[in-house]
Amino acid sequence: MNPYIVGIFIPLIASLILRKSNNGKKRGLPADAGGEPGCAIRNYRVTSPVESNWEGVSTLAELFEQSCKRFTYKPLLGSRKLITREMEVNQNGRSFEKLHLGGYQWMSYGQAFKAVCSFASGLMQLGHKKDERVAIFSDTRAEWFIALQGCFRQNITVVTIYASLGEEALCHSLNETEVSTVICGHKELKKLIDISGQLDTVKRVIYIDEEGASSEVSLAQKNTSWKITSFVEVEEMGTEKPLDADLPVSADVAVIMYTSGSTGLPKGVMMTHGNVLATVSAIMPIVPSIGTKDVYLAYLPLAHILELVAENVMVAAGTSIGYGSPLTLTDTSNKIKKGTKGDASALRPTLMTAVPAILDRVRDGVRKKVDSKGGLSKKLFDVAYGRRLAAINGSWFGAWGLEKVFWDLLVFKKVRAVLGGNIRFLLSGGAPLSGDTQRFINICLGAPIGQGYGLTETCAGGTFSEYDDTSVGRVGAPVPCSYVKLIDWPEGGYLVTDSPMPRGEIVIGGPNVTPGYFKNEEKTKEVYKVDERGMRWFYTGDIGRFHPDGCVEIIDRKKDIVKLQHGEYVSLGKVEAALIVSPYVDNIMLHADPFHSFCVALVVAAQHAVEEWAVKQGINYSDFSDLCQKEETVKEVQASLLKAAKQARLDKFEIPAKIKLIPEPWTPESGLVTAALKLKREVIRKVYAEDLSKLYA
Repeated sequence: MNPYIVGIFIPLIASLILRKSNNGKKRGLPADAGGEPGCAIRNYRVTSPVESNWEGVSTLAELFEQSCKRFTYKPLLGSRKLITREMEVNQNGRSFEKLHLGGYQWMSYGQAFKAVCSFASGLMQLGHKKDERVAIFSDTRAEWFIALQGCFRQNITVVTIYASLGEEALCHSLNETEVSTVICGHKELKKLIDISGQLDTVKRVIYIDEEGASSEVSLAQKNTSWKITSFVEVEEMGTEKPLDADLPVSADVAVIMYTSGSTGLPKGVMMTHGNVLATVSAIMPIVPSIGTKDVYLAYLPLAHILELVAENVMVAAGTSIGYGSPLTLTDTSNKIKKGTKGDASALRPTLMTAVPAILDRVRDGVRKKVDSKGGLSKKLFDVAYGRRLAAINGSWFGAWGLEKVFWDLLVFKKVRAVLGGNIRFLLSGGAPLSGDTQRFINICLGAPIGQGYGLTETCAGGTFSEYDDTSVGRVGAPVPCSYVKLIDWPEGGYLVTDSPMPRGEIVIGGPNVTPGYFKNEEKTKEVYKVDERGMRWFYTGDIGRFHPDGCVEIIDRKKDIVKLQHGEYVSLGKVEAALIVSPYVDNIMLHADPFHSFCVALVVAAQHAVEEWAVKQGINYSDFSDLCQKEETVKEVQASLLKAAKQARLDKFEIPAKIKLIPEPWTPESGLVTAALKLKREVIRKVYAEDLSKLYA
């Protein structure tokens, strides 16, 4: 037989057979679970929830020590050296900081263990008491992880706080937990100084040594009574006078993690070592062939449970962790000096975790680049993408075998280079990922996306889609540490008896379900319940349905459903997810009022796409804010939303009748979105109250 024919048809037949077997694969199985009546399932791998994968390991401290002994000489923590920091001025006269960064410098597992032990001893030498709490208030970096594990060595509970948290929430978090020692970067130290008079219990501040820290350190020494010490000094103190470890047990609280506060002040979720270890143990077998050859790019906030779990999974597997930042991620990122490699190019990772907002930006960035080139390049991309999409969707006429290799080399190799070229698996969590983005990333990066669903209250454990599941819009089967149950929500019309699939509120049970909220027993009792068998359940408020293979799809959220004047129910999150695929939309918040029969929307305009359209139309404008106010711009964006709504088959009452274009992006720093880039609806409503009133006028 012709080898060319073999090269095409054997992979095609094998893939179709595999897809057929995967389609029939039961990933979630019915479970006998206690508690409130409903429909429960478990992971097909286990008969009861997993607590630990390792004999004799019941805490994160024991897991870390075990890995450091197993992989002593393997690289663990990688950081980039700052070469220069420069200010550049753009055409509008605005100044931007640009960084010239060197390559990655590595600390082995053995060296990291020594650093952790030294930091733990130094912390106690500094005067920190065992019954006091430490807060880590910093961007994600190697020192963050060392400090965390150092605290665990002395059974000290760590309070995690987003670096982007506002003053009120920051004060609340530190005072409520009575933190006595804060570990921070120099930018965060400046924030602490500004609110020093409002902090009741802080005695010590450990600052991470970096360029530019000296001015903040001097300011803190002059204006506060705190004992100010550098991270390096703490390690040196511990090296000189090492102390024996005081290791925790499984039930000890490892972390009090403050949520980013999408509604009101943030709540502190108490997580035991056993809780987090259960999720780490459950995720390990789902990531395909994870091991010492893998390199993981860490850039999401470690104060977010998704990143905290991911990094502990990497440690358990002997993987190398290279630290980066969302602002230096790629060669064209905002803070990267021209000619300098971004974190992904410098590290060339094989594994990454991402939130949907980041993946949406990667998709939009690739599309913009392709569209700007136009001509043959765009035609080639469109053909290649169409062929690969047809193949994934099961068409006999899609690109497989040698044709796939051809398109990968000719078209997609350049796209994959954006994230280093070696990505083999992506984990997405924190919010629903659109099917459009999931497919785009699958094809362009050539890597499966494991879409997960979980909450801070369940230590990110809930469900996780496996690498061989090619479906979109679902979040997989329960992870091996969890039961997932649906219970009736009659008010919203969701019942476990619904056909063709059971529907209802998602309730998660298992050893990963946390004890509750710190100093908030009322809220804890509202959403946590213990059944007659002693299993703890968390009521998520999310609405899901079970597919026949046992996978979960998130279809609604209780808090996001609004009843309009004529009785129609609108799911805000569902509509926003459908409309954000418009190329003109950077972000969107749908607003529904029970006293009106229609919806409106605040749309953060995608500047590049809107300005490109304006140039083609010959529209004159003074600045982007002026362009967003023009009637023709609003009409163009609204037409784009209508197109997206039709593709998603939204009902007429779900489509915003009027929109307001917002020229400024919503960032965690502005306080309008959380650190995980979720909308802070109440805050946005207050800020844009006048605009919303005009839309309903």
